[in-house]
Amino acid sequence: MSELNPIRALLADVPFMVIDGALATELEALGCDLNDNLWSARLLAQAPEKIRQVHQAYFEAGADCAITASYQATVPGFMQAGLTADKARALIQLSVTLAQQARDAVWQPGQTDRPKPLVAASVGPYGAYLADGSEYRGNYDLDRAGLVEFHRERFELLLTAGADLLAAETLPSLEEALAITDLLAEHPDTHAWITFSAKDGQHISDGTPIAVCARALADCPGVAAIGVNCTALAHIESLIEEIRRECDLPVLVYPNSGEVYDPATKTWHPAACDYTAVGPFGLAQGVEHWLTAGASGIGGCCRTTPADIQALADWRSQRQASPVQGI
Repeated sequence: MSELNPIRALLADVPFMVIDGALATELEALGCDLNDNLWSARLLAQAPEKIRQVHQAYFEAGADCAITASYQATVPGFMQAGLTADKARALIQLSVTLAQQARDAVWQPGQTDRPKPLVAASVGPYGAYLADGSEYRGNYDLDRAGLVEFHRERFELLLTAGADLLAAETLPSLEEALAITDLLAEHPDTHAWITFSAKDGQHISDGTPIAVCARALADCPGVAAIGVNCTALAHIESLIEEIRRECDLPVLVYPNSGEVYDPATKTWHPAACDYTAVGPFGLAQGVEHWLTAGASGIGGCCRTTPADIQALADWRSQRQASPVQGI
């Protein structure tokens, strides 16, 4: 990895970074059954071509960055599913290769109509490995040192595989984010973004104010950006404003589509509130508000699709063609 923050480098060429959308949603649309503790990571072994197909669809839609299928991929998790440790390690690294292959099918060296897209290797939270919904609570049985050791092997495997940066995402607690910064400190010239899951417009999932998180991470070496993902649309604008008040790092947001996830039943349900009354009801409807609040990157998390990402890319193209002051 380069000493230069890859997100800032990309932002030198575009008004904001378009991040990809949901991987699992598209895999299910392709007929894949993800009802498993490994979730989409299971397909690294069973149908890797499907993962590559989804990555390519997002790049073709205009995404500047793909997030790999390693969110729920850990050596212990794969071994519990019956794989050897060596096979597990190979599959974790394959997640990066698949995204790189998809990028290479869409973007060619010397291409001038868009910057080279990034591959961000997903580092899901400890709770994703537990598969008990605790990534939305943060009530773990591990302290910061234990979280460092849990994340260490996958962290290093993904770096060795050649990802442009890491995406430590859906973190429910500041303690876990700080564990990631401990690992970054061990690997100079490595970059990671850190995004939290949030329960409202001011607090991440375990109740810590997002402003406190932003202040704690603002000057940590290797932190390329901070933000929120897997969070309701209605909370995004406020969360951006809270972060922006505390640091000048790029702010990334990739919220859910607007539906609500029940971690106990692992099912999605219509939102209880009317987002048209309290906020945007889709990514394209929220983008102008989020950019004004200070976002540097926008994409989609659960239940979003390549069509949503295409809408973001189209919105950006239209604004670049006829820019509006202040956006």
